[in-house]
Amino acid sequence: MLPTVPLPRRPLHPSDPVRQWYENELDWATVPASPLRLVAGLRFDVLDVPAEAGVRALRHLGPVSPVALHASRSAPCEDPAARREKWPARHGTRMWLLVAAGSAEELPGLLDWLEWGALALDLTAIGAGGSIEAPLPPGMPDGVPEGLLTADGAGTDGAGGSGGSGGSGAQGAAVWLRPPEPGCEVEPSLPTLSAVGGGGGAPDLVRLVDTVATQCHRVRLRACAQPPAYS
Repeated sequence: MLPTVPLPRRPLHPSDPVRQWYENELDWATVPASPLRLVAGLRFDVLDVPAEAGVRALRHLGPVSPVALHASRSAPCEDPAARREKWPARHGTRMWLLVAAGSAEELPGLLDWLEWGALALDLTAIGAGGSIEAPLPPGMPDGVPEGLLTADGAGTDGAGGSGGSGGSGAQGAAVWLRPPEPGCEVEPSLPTLSAVGGGGGAPDLVRLVDTVATQCHRVRLRACAQPPAYS
């Protein structure tokens, strides 16, 4: 039997450092686009939730479980928990929680089992066949969000970031709240159904989904209770 020799990683153009970081440092599959996208369903799936709901579920994640913010440049969340997490101000009202691959297929049945299936929740899962925008890798100045809320609630004016139009193009609409660690396998840090009961050391997907669903429902109820705005 001939020994199996892994194929060498393909060289990447130095002007594409974002793709190089994801493919060479993390070994994550990408979709060439502007902005670059990450393939879901291989190394991880993604829960897409309102950031206000997601921040309350962070306690069910491991300290190195990747979490990102995306989609909106609206006002920052005023939640004190968000400030403790060094929330990027004016940069995202939705959160991506990375979970174990295959979790997207399990989500509908899990919500039914938790008795959330009959309610409309602002909670979606991205799995096999899907992708998400690649957040800018940590330390790259292009697209650094304006105004980073520090742990004590103080803000910065973003003067340290260029926000220019370098090799990453439009990259930067999504940012890492807890970035993945280069050189570390991501799978052990991801919430999974196999962790139910505390086995294996991985975060428990059931606890995470139950908390997120509860918070999504509360966010929806508060939105419905707000009086309509009149011009």
